[in-house]
Amino acid sequence: MPDAEFVSAPALILQSLSSDPDRRAVVTADGVDVTAGELATTAYRLSHELIARGVGRGATVTLLTGNTPEALVARYAANLAGARVVSLYDGMSVPVLAEIVASVDTTVLLVDAERFEAAAELLPLLSVPTVLSLGPGPDSVGADVIAASANRPAEPPAVRIRPDDDLGIRHTGGTTGIPKGILSLHGPYRGMFDVPFLAGGGQGEPPRFVAATALAHLAGIFSDLTLHHGGLVVLQRTFEPGDVLAAIERERITDLWVLPPLLHRLLDHPAIGRTDLSSLRRILYGGSASSPTRVREALKVFGPVLIGVYGMSEAQLISVLLPEEHHRIGHGGQVSVGRPAPDTEVEIRDVDGTVLPTGEQGEVHIHSDTLMAGYWKQPELTAQVLRDGWLNTGDVGYFDEDGYLYLADRAKDLIIVVGGHVYPSEVEDLLVTHPAIAQCAVFGVRDEQQAEHVHVAVVPAPGQRPELDEVQAFVTARKGRIYAPEVLHLVDEIPLTAVGKPDKKRLRQSVTG
Repeated sequence: MPDAEFVSAPALILQSLSSDPDRRAVVTADGVDVTAGELATTAYRLSHELIARGVGRGATVTLLTGNTPEALVARYAANLAGARVVSLYDGMSVPVLAEIVASVDTTVLLVDAERFEAAAELLPLLSVPTVLSLGPGPDSVGADVIAASANRPAEPPAVRIRPDDDLGIRHTGGTTGIPKGILSLHGPYRGMFDVPFLAGGGQGEPPRFVAATALAHLAGIFSDLTLHHGGLVVLQRTFEPGDVLAAIERERITDLWVLPPLLHRLLDHPAIGRTDLSSLRRILYGGSASSPTRVREALKVFGPVLIGVYGMSEAQLISVLLPEEHHRIGHGGQVSVGRPAPDTEVEIRDVDGTVLPTGEQGEVHIHSDTLMAGYWKQPELTAQVLRDGWLNTGDVGYFDEDGYLYLADRAKDLIIVVGGHVYPSEVEDLLVTHPAIAQCAVFGVRDEQQAEHVHVAVVPAPGQRPELDEVQAFVTARKGRIYAPEVLHLVDEIPLTAVGKPDKKRLRQSVTG
């Protein structure tokens, strides 16, 4: 749409909230109701306060927040002011978070009550111009910016947001240094709100979504869509399956987002058989490989409400497997990731760029209006994956004769775990600095339910015998808990391929048989 007619996603959400101010919009993790009008008013006033403090186009507002209404409000307000937003993910170590804060040129750091403890460790490592708290907090975290904004106008600021303005930077794993920053723009994100099946658009009664995973990840996107469609977002601090099941029954939840391992935890919880699940309309799942056996079990337990989604931070939504399509099983027994999303082109290419015919495996390339603008301050890395409007996903897949996409493997050596992405080389580079480790190779192993786990093969230094607990503590302290290996294998040597690289296929086979 032309710039003059463009309405950004945050503005759209706040318009929806303002149109029905008395409705329940959010339920906090402590069970407190927040109305749509309260959310909208707070966000508008906070946007004016941020502008008065110098926040505008080109600025970066970084959020150290949990699953709170304040986290939603702060993101909307910063975007309305024209700033890009960065969320600091729980699960990364404090030194890594400090590097991210510096790398994105943070103008203002906003902290909510859920992360005051983390802020106490982080702030001594930072040189951020302004640090403010979202609500009452300790003096070390800065002034309460929400209280300071109480007398600001409860209306949108006069800031024109354009489709090509920066929306935010999301971080994922990287081969060296800090995680890669993926720059997204307002225009592509706004396009997500026109996808009919997402978050209950056109489904009659408004959706009710439980956000039990981090708002900094996909739960934030689905919360945005839910609020835009007039629905209710029920916040939980973490994913605890018993609490999720209780919320589904208590709040008559219609929509849920889970990674497959979390879906398995729901299925295995003893309360599943006595929970009223009849309100569920959509369980969206994705982010890692799915076990066909567990998917079939989920269909029996929840009914025909599963929607498989394949996407990535660099591209947003790529393909969708609707409930009625879940009977499809491809070569090797895997579940399809569906057909390409609307206005998304997908090609399977050979390494030389040749488009491959149906049934042949190759690298998955996509073209759509939702692609990232690039990796933050990494033009060479951007050029490696973005060429002529096409993104090389790094995944290997194939199409069947009916146009359904299957993922066979990953071209990139990436391990997807609950909470984020782990690039083995990051962990390997760290582990070889441990005095008890001479050589190592980090690799992912899938269990019977297709959940991935981080393994490490270690050649001990002379006279040393490292233990798993000390290796886990070493990695957690320096990188964060999601990077810590779950299994340690002591080996005499790391097997190599013909070209001299660690042979992780052989290592994986030695573990799985």
